[in-house]
Order: sequence, then structure tokens, then C-alpha cells
Amino acid sequence: MKYLPRLLLASLVALNAGCVFHHGSGPSTPPPESKAEQAKAAVTAPLLLISIDAFRADYITRGITPNLQAMADSGVHADGMQPSFPSLTFPNHYAIVTGLVPDHNGIVDNNMLDPELGRFSLSDRKAAGNGMWWDEATPLWETADAAGLRTATMFWPGSEADIQGKHPDFWKPYDAKVTADQRVDQVLAWLDLPTDQRPTFLTLYFDQVDKNGHHYGPDSPQVNQALSDTDAAIGRLVDGLRQRGLYDKINIIVLADHGMASVPVDHSILIDKLIDMSEVESVTMGEIAGFNPKRKHDFNAIEEKLEQPQQHMQCWDKTRIPKRFNYGSNARVPQLVCLADVGWRITTEEYLAKHKGTLSLGEHGYDNADPLMQALFIAHGPAFQSGIRYHSFPNVDVYPLMAHLLGITPAFNDGHLGDVKGMLKPVPAAAAQH
Repeated sequence: MKYLPRLLLASLVALNAGCVFHHGSGPSTPPPESKAEQAKAAVTAPLLLISIDAFRADYITRGITPNLQAMADSGVHADGMQPSFPSLTFPNHYAIVTGLVPDHNGIVDNNMLDPELGRFSLSDRKAAGNGMWWDEATPLWETADAAGLRTATMFWPGSEADIQGKHPDFWKPYDAKVTADQRVDQVLAWLDLPTDQRPTFLTLYFDQVDKNGHHYGPDSPQVNQALSDTDAAIGRLVDGLRQRGLYDKINIIVLADHGMASVPVDHSILIDKLIDMSEVESVTMGEIAGFNPKRKHDFNAIEEKLEQPQQHMQCWDKTRIPKRFNYGSNARVPQLVCLADVGWRITTEEYLAKHKGTLSLGEHGYDNADPLMQALFIAHGPAFQSGIRYHSFPNVDVYPLMAHLLGITPAFNDGHLGDVKGMLKPVPAAAAQH
């Protein structure tokens, strides 16, 4: 299986990535389209992809998200959507917009080590904005742009990077201070643009449910408040679309990247009690931990020890990771991968001492088949059936579905349109023949 090679324009990408953070957005007036492109955009129903980070599939049953429930009742509501492994934020957001599992899209973890690029982490804005981390896959906004459709992204992970030399037509660098209402208003403002500038594919991202889930745990009042607040923002969006006469003319997909599990403070696996940390290169820690060999140390012996049965944790050499995870072939996957049982974290005594009293009480990243990792999926719009409950499916299937809705040819991907085509309205025989 062959994937896109990394670009070799390191200096240019770094320059562009830096400009992202200084200038703050994409072009205010994209270049003119050809008449053929304008015609295509005019007949294609807009598609809005919304992520509510860490909205676990069963959160909707709490009865505190009436706007989402109304959308689910009048559209398509899946029993759940299975994240790709590992069930982390950046890998899964990129899987959704590329149709490639993390092992194939190159974003294999929230924290990574690349021999050429160095280290990547969520908190490193320079790395997150460097397109060379992302260019093993082609996001949907680039494919849509190439097909003549305008695109706009509101904080979608990866969208502020200069991937293969390109950005969405409109985009914003992530800013946690921008409120949910302000994010909604920006999407509505993009939809208010003149026809020759208006985006056909848009994304919208909310993160408060995830933040409160980490800080307070998934069963906390704070998570319920975040659910309610985010649902109110969805209501604001729906009202805005209705005022513009768009609600029944735009296809909307609302989903999450993963779920969330409760992790008690004392559920810590102390990896430094099992191995000498000075003998390995630590790449990442948490629900999934990764280690690379260090010169002059016997990594085989370390692997042999950790691959033995462990309490609340399983470890594998990357070549021996179970096939169902679709993980281990990418060069960025650490040589030794350890996965905690759901509800546990992999850490060290030093980390616990430094973060006493501030440990996260909710986490994700676990086995992607676990019920607590399953994500929300709702779809509503002219292309979707009304009032149906749909079976669960892998999140990479969303990519070919979106390409189908936009009428564009998808890039090579791991998804299957057949898994999700049943949620679409049947195409009339005359239209299908045409």
C-alpha cells in the first residue's frame, strides 16, 4: 500500500506555518472561479461537518441536549461511531477528513517523534502548523478545492497547516478563547458570502465537552454543563440556518472523534517500576505509551519483559500489535507500544509527584472497540433519510460519504461508502439513469 511521500520543502513549509500564527486566517477574498466551477458549486448542496470533541455516543441519552436530539430525531442517528486506533483527538480528526486510519494518515498519536521533523505535540503550535507532519494524506478540503468547490474550516485539527502547499479557502488558527457562539457566527458569516465566494464544504469544531471530561470526569456536573452549552450553540446554528432558509438545504454531519472514560486518581500504572526509563526513548505516555530503543541498551530484553502479561496493561513490539487495531506499520509508531486497560493511565512516579492533585479524571486513547470510546454520529439534510436509527460503523467511512455528498472523487482511503450509504435517501430511478 503506497501513500503520499513527505514534501521536501522544509524551509518553505516552516515559513508558511509561521505566517499562519502571525496573520491568523486565510484569504478574505479567494481568487475568482471559472464559470464551470461556479456552476458546480451552485448545484451542490453545502456540507457542514461538525465535531464535538469527546461527545461519547451515550451522552445524548442524558436528556440535556434537546437541539441535537431534535436533529437526530428528524435525521439519521447512529448507535455509535467507532474511532480509529488510537482513540485520540488529532489522529481521529485527521482520519475523518482523509478516510485513512492513523497508521496510514501519518498522525499516529497526539505526541509523535519523527527522525526528520523531531517531536510533535498538541501544545506545540509550530509543529501542529507544519504541513510536513500532515502530508502523508490529503484532507477533504484540498480534494474539494481541486474540484472547484470553496472550503472553510473553523479550528479543525490540521486545517491551519500548509498541507502539500495548500490551505482551505477560509480557515482560522486555533484559539481556545473563541466562544462556541463566535465559532457558529463565523460559519454563518461564511455562508452569507456572495455565491462566487461562498464555501460548499465547511467544518466547525467544539472542544469544551472534551476539556471538562478530562478535568472533571465524564460523569461530572461540569461535563453536563458543557453538553448543555454546546447544544445551545447547535441551537444557535440551526436558528441561523433557518433564518437564511438553509436548514433544509444543507447537509449536516455532527460527530465526535472519540468517547471518554473515567480514570480514578489511583488507577496509575507506574512504568518506571517495570523498566529503567534511562534505557529507553520515551515518545508518549498516558492511555497509550510508546518507547523507542536507545543505543547501548538491550531493547529486546525490555520488550520481552513488558510483553509478558502485565496488570492493567498490554505491550507489543510494533510488528506484533493485533491486526484489528490497523496500527504499527507507520515509521512514526514507536517500536514498543503499551496500551492501558480502560480506566487506567500509564505514567511514572516523577510525573505523579509533579502533578499531584491535577491528574485528569477522564481519558481516551484506549481500545477503539470499547463502548466508552464510541462517538456521536448524527446526520441531517436533503441527502439523508428522516428519523432512522443506524448501525455503528468505523469513522473512516465518513470520508467517502462526504465525497459522495459533494459529488467529488475521493482520494485513496480506508473507508467504505457501502457501510453508510443506507442512511441516504434513495436516488430516483430517472436521476440514477441520468
